Amino acid sequence: MDDGSDLFPEEELLHDFPLLEDERHELEDPGFDIRSLLQEAEDDADPEHSSSVKEQDTGADKMKRKTAEDRMQASHLRQNLSALDKMHEQQVLFIEKTRGELRACRQRQDLTRRQQEATAAEIAAEGQAGNTAAVGRLQAVSRRLFAELENESNLQLRTEAMLKESENTMWHIEIQEGQLEAFRMANHEEAEAVGRQLQVHAAEQLCREQEALGKVERNHLLRVRKSLHTQKEHGLRHQKLLDDARKNHRVAVRFLKASLGRIREQEKKEELECQEHLRRRMDAVVALKGGISASRDTLRKFHAWGRAKAQLAEQRAQAEKKAILAQGGDAFRHLVHQRRRRELEAQKRAFEEGQKLRKQEIVSRILKEEAEEEKRKKQRPPTSATRQPTLRDKTWKYISDFCEKTTAPANTDTLDCEAAAGPRVSQLVDVVSSEFMQADPTANAEEETLAEPEISGLWNEDHKPYQVPKEDVDRKPVGGTKMDKDILARTVARLRSRVVQKQVVLGREFQGRPFNSKPDLLHFKDFDVGKVYKKKITLVNATYTINYCKLVGVEEHLRDFIHVDFDPPGPLSAGMSCEVLVTFKPMINKDLEGNVSFLAQTGEFSVPLKCSTKKCSLSLDKELIDFGSYVVGETTSRTITLTNVGGLGTSFKILPASEPCEVDGSQSILKLSSLLIYEEKSVYDKAATSISEQPLEGNEFSQVDLQSRRAAEKLDQLQGEAEPEEAERLTTTIPPSEEQTEITLGEITQGDIGPFSSIRVPIIFTPMVPGDIQARFKVTFKNHQCPTLHFRVMGMAIDVPVWVSRPSVDLKICMYDRLYQDSVLVHTRSKAALRLRFEVCTELRAHLELLPETGYIQAQSSYSVQLKFLPRHSLPEDAGKYFDKETRVLEAPMTIWVADQSKPVEFTVHAIVTTSDLELDPAEVDFGYCTIYEAIRTEIRLHNHSLLPQEFGFVRLPKFVDIQPNDGFGAILPLETLQFDVIFQPTKAKEYSFELICKSEINRCFKLSCRAVGVHPPLELSHYQIKFAATALYDTSVAKLYVINSHLSMSSLTHSKPRIGSEDASPVGPTSFEFLLPPDSPITISPSVGTVWPGKRCLVQVAFRPVLPEKLICQEALPLLNKEMEPKFFRKDPAAQRKGLQRLSFSLLRVQNRDKLFRVSVPHVLELQKRELKPSSDEYQAARATLARAFQAKFDTLVVPCVVASGYINDKGSEPLSFSPHNTLYLELWCPSVAPSVVVTSHKGKTIFNFGDVAVGHRSVQKVSIQNVSPEDLALDFSLLNPNGPFVLLNPSSRLRAGETQVLVLSFSPHESILAQETLDIITKRGTLTLTLLGTGVASMVTCSIEGDVLNMGYVIARESVSSSFKLQNNSVLPVTFSMHLDSLSRTRAEDQQQLPQFLSSSSQRTEVVGTQNLSGQSVFSVVPVKGVMDPGKTQDFTVTFSPDHESLYFSDRLQVLLFEKKISHQILLKGAAREHMMFVEGGDPLDVPVESLTAIPIFEPKHREEAEELRPILVTLDYMQLDPDTPAPPATRELQVGCIRTSQLSPKKPDHPLMVSALLQLRGDVKETYKVIFVAQVVT
Repeated sequence: MDDGSDLFPEEELLHDFPLLEDERHELEDPGFDIRSLLQEAEDDADPEHSSSVKEQDTGADKMKRKTAEDRMQASHLRQNLSALDKMHEQQVLFIEKTRGELRACRQRQDLTRRQQEATAAEIAAEGQAGNTAAVGRLQAVSRRLFAELENESNLQLRTEAMLKESENTMWHIEIQEGQLEAFRMANHEEAEAVGRQLQVHAAEQLCREQEALGKVERNHLLRVRKSLHTQKEHGLRHQKLLDDARKNHRVAVRFLKASLGRIREQEKKEELECQEHLRRRMDAVVALKGGISASRDTLRKFHAWGRAKAQLAEQRAQAEKKAILAQGGDAFRHLVHQRRRRELEAQKRAFEEGQKLRKQEIVSRILKEEAEEEKRKKQRPPTSATRQPTLRDKTWKYISDFCEKTTAPANTDTLDCEAAAGPRVSQLVDVVSSEFMQADPTANAEEETLAEPEISGLWNEDHKPYQVPKEDVDRKPVGGTKMDKDILARTVARLRSRVVQKQVVLGREFQGRPFNSKPDLLHFKDFDVGKVYKKKITLVNATYTINYCKLVGVEEHLRDFIHVDFDPPGPLSAGMSCEVLVTFKPMINKDLEGNVSFLAQTGEFSVPLKCSTKKCSLSLDKELIDFGSYVVGETTSRTITLTNVGGLGTSFKILPASEPCEVDGSQSILKLSSLLIYEEKSVYDKAATSISEQPLEGNEFSQVDLQSRRAAEKLDQLQGEAEPEEAERLTTTIPPSEEQTEITLGEITQGDIGPFSSIRVPIIFTPMVPGDIQARFKVTFKNHQCPTLHFRVMGMAIDVPVWVSRPSVDLKICMYDRLYQDSVLVHTRSKAALRLRFEVCTELRAHLELLPETGYIQAQSSYSVQLKFLPRHSLPEDAGKYFDKETRVLEAPMTIWVADQSKPVEFTVHAIVTTSDLELDPAEVDFGYCTIYEAIRTEIRLHNHSLLPQEFGFVRLPKFVDIQPNDGFGAILPLETLQFDVIFQPTKAKEYSFELICKSEINRCFKLSCRAVGVHPPLELSHYQIKFAATALYDTSVAKLYVINSHLSMSSLTHSKPRIGSEDASPVGPTSFEFLLPPDSPITISPSVGTVWPGKRCLVQVAFRPVLPEKLICQEALPLLNKEMEPKFFRKDPAAQRKGLQRLSFSLLRVQNRDKLFRVSVPHVLELQKRELKPSSDEYQAARATLARAFQAKFDTLVVPCVVASGYINDKGSEPLSFSPHNTLYLELWCPSVAPSVVVTSHKGKTIFNFGDVAVGHRSVQKVSIQNVSPEDLALDFSLLNPNGPFVLLNPSSRLRAGETQVLVLSFSPHESILAQETLDIITKRGTLTLTLLGTGVASMVTCSIEGDVLNMGYVIARESVSSSFKLQNNSVLPVTFSMHLDSLSRTRAEDQQQLPQFLSSSSQRTEVVGTQNLSGQSVFSVVPVKGVMDPGKTQDFTVTFSPDHESLYFSDRLQVLLFEKKISHQILLKGAAREHMMFVEGGDPLDVPVESLTAIPIFEPKHREEAEELRPILVTLDYMQLDPDTPAPPATRELQVGCIRTSQLSPKKPDHPLMVSALLQLRGDVKETYKVIFVAQVVT
C-alpha cells in the first residue's frame, strides 16, 4: 500500500480511476492470473510440451511433429552412438595398454637372449675349467632361460594376435561411427534448435509475466481506493458514536448524583438500625451468659442424678449376676438377652406410637382439605350431576372406621406397657415418637391447603370445561402414534440416566464433570446446635459450549439440616458461573457428610458437603524442662504452655504422674455395655440422641440450657466409649509415691481452656538437698476424648558456689615418657571474686603439675587450669597407693583451696599408664640357600606389649628383602600379635648378613638379624610361575616355558658365573635337568628330562588336565553294579543263595564312632565286579558324568622342583650325574579346576560315541544332548572335523543359554572301507568338551559275471528282440540296495543332444556311448529287475533285452549299476546290430557315420520294402605296395564277411532257389574294370 500511495496520489486514486466493469470482474475472479501462471510453470518444467503447444498456437515454426516411432528410433540411435563412443575410448585404452605390454615383452626377450649368451659363455669357460658342479648349475640356468624365452615368445604371439584383433575391432567401430556421423550432426543441429526455441520461449514467458505484474499492480491500486473509501465511512460513523456517548454520559452523571444522595440517606438509616440491633444483641448475650451458668448447674445436677442411677442399676445388675451364677447359669448371656428384649419392646412401642401420630397427621390434613372443599362448594354454583366418592373420601372413611375400633384398646395396651417398662422405657418411647414427629417439621406450621388444581384457574367459578369436538375424537389412536411412543421412550431413558443431551463440539464429545465448584468441598466447621450458617458455592461451566444447571437436592439424611437456595440462571456459556447459597441449621451435635446434587445438560454432578462439630486439640510446647544447676536454697521458675487449637473448650488439671486418676461410675457402666454387642451400643446412641433432641416439658430451663445439656451428655458418652481403658489402667497400675517438694506447680493447676486459646502454667524449682532432682507430671482433661499429656522436669542442686564441671578428669591410656595435657574448668556462682590455690599430692609432684598454682576467679564466671602429666618409669615406685601395678591404673587426688572457705573443692585425675615396647619373634632369621631366580618366605611375629595401638613400619630395607603385607607398615592393636612374611630374593651368589629395623610412631627402633646364602644355578627357566586358566574337568590347558643355559665362559667380566655362595664356579658345558613331579598329579611335563648346551634353550610344555580320582569314580559306580548284579545273585541255586545270606547275617554291624554311619559287609561277588570295572564300561562313564556335574571348583598350587647337574645325561657307560640340592629350580603352578560348563545329558553322560558298522555311501545319525550348567550364556565354537572325513556335525549352534539344552546331530557316512575315529571339541570361554567319534565303514563288494563290462547282443532282424542274462553277487556283510540306469534314459540326455553331432568331430574325440535309438521312441535296450536288495552272499540274475525297430549297425547304450542310489558299482556297455534280412555282407571301407541322420527314414510295408530298397555299394580299397621292383610284390587282399541271422520268423519255402546276394566290384587304376560278385547261401534248418 505504501508503494501504491507513492506512485499515485490519493486524489488521483479516488477520482481519476473509476471502477470499470472489466476491472471489477478481474477483482472478483483473482484466480484467472494464478491459473495462467501455473500453466506457464508447467510449460517451463516440460520444454518439449511447451514448444509443441507454442507451435500449435502461433504456427511460426513449420517443423512437423515427430511420431512416436521416430522418437524411439532417434533414442536408440543416440544410445548406440553413446555406446560406440564409450567402446571407442575403451578400445583406444586397451590398444595402448597392449602395445605397452608388447614392447615390454620384446624387451624381456632381448634381455633373456643376452643372458643366454652370457650363460653359454660361462658354461664353455667352466667346462674348460672342469668345474662340473658349476656347469650343471649353469645348464639349469640355461634351461630356465630357454623356458622363459619360449614363454615370452608365446606371450608375444598372443599379444600380437590380441592387438590385431583389437585393431580390427577399432576399425569396425570407426566404420560404424562413420555411418552414424550424419545422425550425430543432425542431433547436434537439433540440440541447437531446441536451445534457440527455449530462448524464444523464455522471452515470451518474460513478456507474459510482465503483463501479469501490470494486472496485479492495477488490482492493488483498486483495492487501495476501496480501502480508503471504507476508512472514510468508518471515521464518520465513529465521530457520530462519540457525540452520542458524550450526551449519554452527561445524562448518566445527573442520574448518578441523585442515586448517591438516596444511598447515603439509606446508609445512615441502616447504621442507626445496626447500632440498635447491636445493643439488643449485647443485652441478649448478657442474658445468655446467665442462662449458661444456670444450665451448667442444672447439668451438674443431672450428671449426679445419672451417676447415682447408674450405680443403682449396676448394683442391681451385680446382684442379679450373683444370683444367676449361684444357680449355675450364664450371667453374661442372661444380661444380653434381657437387654435385647427390653430394647425390642421399646422399639415396638415406639413404632406403634409413630403409627398413631402418622394417622393423626393424615386425619388433620384431610380435615383441612375437607374444609377447603366445603368453602369451594359454597362459592361454586350447585350442579345437577351427583359427585362420585373420590379416593380421598374413601381413605378418610377407612381411617375413621379404623380409629374408632382401635383407639381404646391401643391406648390401654400402651398405658400398661409404659407402667411395666419403668421410667427409662417410657423415656425411650418418647424419644422414638419424637423422631417421627420431627421427621416433617413443616407439617404443623403448614396453614395453606395442600390440595391445588393441576391447572391454575381450574377451580374458579368462571371456568368452563373444554368440550372436545366430535371431528377430533378419532383423529389419533389411543396412546399416540408409534413415532410418539419411540420419542417418549427415548426421552424417558435419557431422563432416567440423568443425561439430557450429549455435547459434541468439533467432533469431540465432552466427558467429565460439567461444572467445577469453588470451593471444591463445602465445610461447616465447629458448628453450634441451633445456629444458622450460610456459605456460597460458585459453579463454573467447564464444558465446551452452552450448558444448563438444575438443582436435584441433598441426600436424605441431610434434608433436615441443609437448605439450598439456587435460582437456575438459564443457559450458561463455557467459562460462565453461577452462585448457590447453602444454609446449614444444625439440630444435633454430630458430624455430617454428604453431597449436594445438580443436574446439567451433559449429566449429573455433585458438590461434597461436610459438617464437623467442635473438638478439642490440645498440646504442650515442650516435654522436658531442664533447670540446670542451682545452689541449695535458691528459687527459680519456668513456664510450660498448654495450647488448644480446636473449637471446643474443656477443663484441665495438672497432677503428678504418680497420682491416680478418678474414673466415674457411669464410664464403667458404659464400658461394660460397649463390650456386650454392637447393636446395643447403636440402640443406646439412638436413644441418647433422641433424648437430647426431645424438648423437656414442665421445667424452667431455656433453649440454651437444653443445648448445653445435650452437648454435655454427648461428651460424657464419647468419654465413656474412648477412655475407659486408660482410666482403669491409670487407677490400677500407678502406685502413689512420696510428695516432691523441690519441684512444685504454680498457682494454676486446674481450670478451663477455651477454644483456640493457650494457658501458661508456671513450674517452680526450689532445691533443698544437693544432687539431681527429677519429677514427672501429667495433664488430664474432663473431655475424655483428649489424651493425657505428660512432661518431665529435672534440675541439679549443689551446696557450694565453686565447683568443677568434671569431678573426674580421665586422661585415658598414657605411655611412659610422653607428655599429656588437659584443661580443668572451674565455675563459681558467687557474686564476688575469689582466690583459688591448686595443690597436687606430694607423691605425684614429679609426674603431675597444675598451672598456675594460684589464680583469681571473677564473680559468676569460670576459670581454666592447665594439667600436665609426664609419667616416668619410676611412677610405680613413686605413686605408692595411688597406682595399681596389676591394672596399671593411676588415681591422683587434686585439691582446689578457696579463700575464706574451709571445705576445699576436690577432683580426681585418672589414667592408665602402659609401656610402648614392641617385640619381634624370632630374634634371628636364617634363610638358608636360595637361588637368584626364586624367593624364600619366612614368617615373623610382631607383638605389642602396650595397651594402646601403635603405628609401625620396617624402614631402610635392602633391595633384596620385602616384607608383606602392606610393605611392612601398619598399626597394631593393644596386646596384639601380627604375622609378617619376610621375602628374601638374592641378586647374586654370595653370603648375606643384614638387619631389619622396625620403627614405631614414637621413633623407637627394634632390630631383627638375618643371614642367607645366595646361589646362582647354571640353568634358568623362562617362567618360574605359571597361572593356568580355570580348567574344566577332563579339559587340558597347556603352557610353554624354556630351560635356558646362559653359561658361556668362565670370565667374570662378561656375566656372573654360576656358583653356590662363595664356592667354585660351575664348569662350562652341557648341563642336564630333570623335573620331579609328585605322584598322581594332574600335571604333565614334556620333556621332563633333558640336557641343554651352552647358549641354547630347551622347550618344555606343561599340561594341566584335572580328572576325577579313580577311587571316587569306582565308589560312585559300585551301586550301579550292585543293581545289575542283584538279579544274577538271586537267580543262583538255593544252596549258594543260602550261603550268601548266612555270610550277610554273620557280618555284624560295626560302629566306629557314634557320629558315623553303619557299614555292612559286601559279598565277595560284588568285590569281583568292582575289580572288573573298566573305564570303557557304561557304569564307569555314567558315574564319571554324575560326579562331573556335581563337582565343586577347587584351587591347587603345586611346586615342581627341577634339579640341575653338570654333564650330558645320555652318555653311556658314564657314572650317574650328581644333582646338588642347592642348585634346584622351582616351578610354581596355579591350577584352578572347575566343573564343566557344558555337559552331555544323553547316553548316560558318555562322551564316546560309536556309530558301529555303516555301509560305504550310507549315513548313520546320532543325537547328542548337551546342557549349559553354568550361570551365564555361552558362545559355542566347534573344532574343525576332517572335511574329507566321514563325520559331519549337521546342526552347529553359536550360542547356548544358561540352563538350556540343545541337541547336536552327528552323522557318519563313510566313503570307503575304513575304521574312523575323530574328536569333536565344543569350545567355550569356560572350557572345552571333547566328544570322541568312532565308526567303521564297510564297503559293498559286488561282482559281475560279465567279463570286460561289454555285453554284445549280436545281430537281430529289425523289429525282433533278443535277450541275454548276467549275474551280480553281493560279497559284503551288509545287504545292498541296487538300481539299474540306462544312459539313454538319463535326464541329461536331452541336453546332450543339443550339442554338435559326434560325427563332426574326429573319432578320437568322440565320447558318446549312446548310439542309434529306435525311431518309435521306445528304448532299444531294457533290463529287469530295475531295483532291489541283495542280501549278504546272495546272487541276483538280470535279463537284458535288445529290441531294434529299424536297421542299423550302431545300436549301443550303457547300463550303470548304482548301489544305495549313490555309488556306481559297474558300467556295462550294451551293443547290438539290426538288419532287414537274414543274410548280410560286411567289410570294406565305411561309407556312413556311426550317428544316423536326424531325418527319419520312411518305413515301408514288408511287401513294398524290397521295391524301395536300393543297391548298397561296398567300397573295398586294395592297396598294392611294391617296395622292390626286382621282387614281385604280394597281392593286395581284403576280407568280406557274409552273415546269416537266426530268426524266429518263418521263411518262405523255396528249396530249389537258394539265397543269393549280388555285389558290384569296381577296380580303379590305369584300367577301370567292373565285376559283379554273387554270394549264394543255403540255410539248413
